[in-house]
Amino acid sequence: MSTLPKAGEFLGHPKGLFLLFGTEMWERFGYYGMRAILVLYLVAMAQDGGFGWSNADALSLYGTFTMAVYLTPLFGGWLADNVLGQRKAIIIGGILMAAGHFTMGIPHAMVSGIEENVFYVGLTLLCIGNGLFKPNISTMVGDLYQEGDKRRDSAFTIFYMGINLGGALGPLIAGYVAAVINWQAGFIAAGIGMVISVVMQMILSKKYLGDIGVVPSAKLSQQQSESGQKEPLTKVEKDRIKVIFTMSVFSIIFWMGFEQAGGLMNIFANDYTDRMLMGFEIPASWFQSLNSIFIIIFAPIVAMIWLKLDNKEPNSPVKFAIGLVFLALGFFTMMLALATEGGNGQDALQISMIWLVLFYLFHTLGELCLSPIGLSMVSKLAPLRLASLLMGIWFLCTAVANKIAAFVGAFIGEGEAAMENAMGIFIGLGATGLISAALMYFLSDRLVDWMHGAEGNHEPHTQEHYLSEELEVSGSKQ
Repeated sequence: MSTLPKAGEFLGHPKGLFLLFGTEMWERFGYYGMRAILVLYLVAMAQDGGFGWSNADALSLYGTFTMAVYLTPLFGGWLADNVLGQRKAIIIGGILMAAGHFTMGIPHAMVSGIEENVFYVGLTLLCIGNGLFKPNISTMVGDLYQEGDKRRDSAFTIFYMGINLGGALGPLIAGYVAAVINWQAGFIAAGIGMVISVVMQMILSKKYLGDIGVVPSAKLSQQQSESGQKEPLTKVEKDRIKVIFTMSVFSIIFWMGFEQAGGLMNIFANDYTDRMLMGFEIPASWFQSLNSIFIIIFAPIVAMIWLKLDNKEPNSPVKFAIGLVFLALGFFTMMLALATEGGNGQDALQISMIWLVLFYLFHTLGELCLSPIGLSMVSKLAPLRLASLLMGIWFLCTAVANKIAAFVGAFIGEGEAAMENAMGIFIGLGATGLISAALMYFLSDRLVDWMHGAEGNHEPHTQEHYLSEELEVSGSKQ
């Protein structure tokens, strides 16, 4: 068993919670700051400091990168479970990610002739580092509390808010720096956030986390078993793993649409949206912060809705279905925008920003019904010895979704044909979301049976419990 730290409390929680809060906040600041400007950098002309790629090429690279970002946690989770331990994996991963950000921030003049090769090295470092960092940090949050400690629920609420604070600030700051200085300065700004994350963890973890995350969880599980050996999976564990796999596969549909944000919708905001507000042109990258801002605003509201429903609260698979419906509504909003404000040609089309705001609002509501539920589900259903590995499986499905998202988004094309293509993309993604929602709804009862009582609707809950169930995440934003 891990020894809980004796570093005192703050706001009724172990101080280690706020260390993990800050570590994850600054990591998400770096990642989302970089992601917000990545595609815009690739499509910017060489004279503007970019690579001058086509929309299709930029989105293809973006899809491959984000796929790798969510694929590597499968291996990072296994390494943490069996070899490194979560603490060491997080520090190594953070250092690699910081190196990746700074490598991408090297000015073109310093690497003339090999700019793209250096850029690829930076992306590779980010992918490997993220694999070690992402599946491990929030599993340490739960380890701060003894079994049955009621504070665990509100702890994940606090942790989740830190994640989204970083996700909101990253695009705003890195995007602004990139707009007023250059792209490389934007990547460096993202890297500074990652450095702060690593330094906090290295200096303060021993004091505030004790030995939590030091011993690999597979070894802890073996120590806790009656025989002292690895034991085979029980029928209950196998059924629960089936639930994890089923809902992970359905999550592919959601993230395939949701992850248009950093690619297709980033280009849409840059090229086809009127971004002037009171004489100030809003950077396209700033729209990437809307999701995190809406999460912070609406997460408590959504949680209170579940509380008010009491015994009528939908089970987790039904909440998945609701999330997919909200995904479809976001794309139907963009269809309406094109139908009412669309023109002929790139110069003729400048839709109102309100359409993008509504798009991100609907997708945020969908995320609140699906992403926290899914990640919380993995943490509750996964056997201890497979916890980080199965979290990696969840991210593996997200990896597949990101590559499919880029493939679909690349059909937007260029110039006058782009808007006709965009309408087809929005129709296809919206319809896919609705069909998937119906399938998930009809499968919901069987999935609940396979959970073998892990679904919490049978017990009276406090508001903090509901907040946690909606907000508990591992690595937050996907």
